[in-house]
Amino acid sequence: MPDLPEEESAAYGWVWAAMTPAERRAKMRELAEWVQWLRTTFELHNQIPRCWYRHPPVREHLTALYAGWVRTYCQPAPGRDLAEAEWLSTLHGFLPRLQVASCANGTHHEAPPLPAVRPEAQEEFEDYLTASEFGTADSAHPAEAEALRQATEL
Repeated sequence: MPDLPEEESAAYGWVWAAMTPAERRAKMRELAEWVQWLRTTFELHNQIPRCWYRHPPVREHLTALYAGWVRTYCQPAPGRDLAEAEWLSTLHGFLPRLQVASCANGTHHEAPPLPAVRPEAQEEFEDYLTASEFGTADSAHPAEAEALRQATEL
């Protein structure tokens, strides 16, 4: 992906791949500071490994939690009386996704390599889309009457 000017990449928010390298490093430092606060404040040192930043799925989940935390605590919206409680509920819902069993002892271990892509996989996918019932069935909404009723009420 070509580097975007910083003002253009900022429009993507916290999409790591859309950031310039300098922006990515700065945002990662910002996220790391917050993750350290999170681990300490909520006593999550056993749930979030020290090497969280080396695990893309954990990094993405923490990024989402941070963006939500900023919107909840730094940009309060009127009418969201339980926003903080909702964020805490989301945090607890994410906890299983933040754990990395192989790194639980404090030593980082790389994730196993992804399986090799089979050369015929893309062709099989396209065949599925063009020949299967999923790709060829006529459209039909399972609640068509309700969808039409709601559309006419607008």
